[in-house]
Amino acid sequence: MDTMNNSNKDRLFLFIDNSENLAIELETELCKRPAIAPESGGEGELDKALWLEGWLKERGFPFERIDIKDQRAKGGVRPNLVVDVLAACKTDGTNTCTGGTLWIMSHLDVVPPGEMSLWESDPWTVIRKDDGPLGLRLIGRGVEDNQQGLTSSLIAAVAFKETGSVPEFPVKLLFCADEECGSVYGVAALLRERPDLFGKDDLVLIPDGGDSKGETIEIAEKNLLWLEFTTKGKQAHGSRPDLGANAHLAGAELAVRLHNELSEIFNDKDHLFEPDYSTFQPTRKTSNVPNINTIPGDDQFCMDMRILPRYPIKIVLKEVDRIKTEIEAKHKVTISYSAAQAVESQTTPVDSPLVTMLSAAVREVYGFKTRPIGIGGGTVGAFLRNIGIHCAVWSRINDTAHQPNEYVLVNNILGDAKVMALLMSAAALHTKL
Repeated sequence: MDTMNNSNKDRLFLFIDNSENLAIELETELCKRPAIAPESGGEGELDKALWLEGWLKERGFPFERIDIKDQRAKGGVRPNLVVDVLAACKTDGTNTCTGGTLWIMSHLDVVPPGEMSLWESDPWTVIRKDDGPLGLRLIGRGVEDNQQGLTSSLIAAVAFKETGSVPEFPVKLLFCADEECGSVYGVAALLRERPDLFGKDDLVLIPDGGDSKGETIEIAEKNLLWLEFTTKGKQAHGSRPDLGANAHLAGAELAVRLHNELSEIFNDKDHLFEPDYSTFQPTRKTSNVPNINTIPGDDQFCMDMRILPRYPIKIVLKEVDRIKTEIEAKHKVTISYSAAQAVESQTTPVDSPLVTMLSAAVREVYGFKTRPIGIGGGTVGAFLRNIGIHCAVWSRINDTAHQPNEYVLVNNILGDAKVMALLMSAAALHTKL
């Protein structure tokens, strides 16, 4: 691995190994400040961002706060923080490094705690528990999703500054708003309102997914299409279906045909994913009539479609329209639909320097060989991949996100910080292949 010399690496790793109290401090303070989206009954991320600003100022890290207006949120904004690690480490005030920036991007917002009776402690107060051979466990809402990645990136940055080390090239941390509810006020807004923020040669590590060993590097996502269908027919008495147009019957046939026919048409397989095929699933069903003996004149249902990246959403929608038209003619109904989500994602090349160097760093820190994967869920990486920026989603996590008694292992925080420190010094990252 083309990185720092051994003595510099040893200094960084020693600092990180001695940063358990720093990890606990960061997790505890971040957890105290719930950053829940207005859609989920919260006030947004402002309190958490303000605390981070003070913390960064005390330690001499230059940063920029980019506010996206949202009148529903506290202060009327959704804050995004950009931290310049290289500038903090260049004590002479010069910056001769050029080329693409390595970004480590995590998110400020968290999900609500859910059913409180399922928690063994206050979700907003970090509880420490000895996890035996795995070390110290911290329990609280958001400690893993996504405060583990945020904390690890800050510890790696502090390690550079405190040991007098300097990254080989520009390194920035990005703490985004609104990841949990679609990134409308986060990375999507940043790309729209600050097109100068990212460059074509930038590389982005997103420590917001992974596995308990750190073996998987997510480089691809299925295209995501959520459709809400509304069928309009004619209500009638259950004894006289001939006088009505059964919207529920038409909707049910539409759901079955979409599932079966789209699966047959878009039938390629890609072993990067699990499952390795496109999925077309009927999901939510809205109540129509309150009694059994009425033919419903209105009906609504939803479809969740996870489509291999090789199939553009527009060609899937063309088939949806064909099937919809046939159902309308057969049942004498009208059907409309809207897209709750329609997101396409490009794939980061397997031989991207980000993937190559991340794999080498993980092997050096954790001793495991990594493998690239694709996922069916969506991440903020899709927004960046679609403008040609290589992204990788990786961390060593126990996958307790959104669960009651969410927890993080301090050893994972520190181990991931070491991986990030190696990336910050990986000279081979400087040139995108």
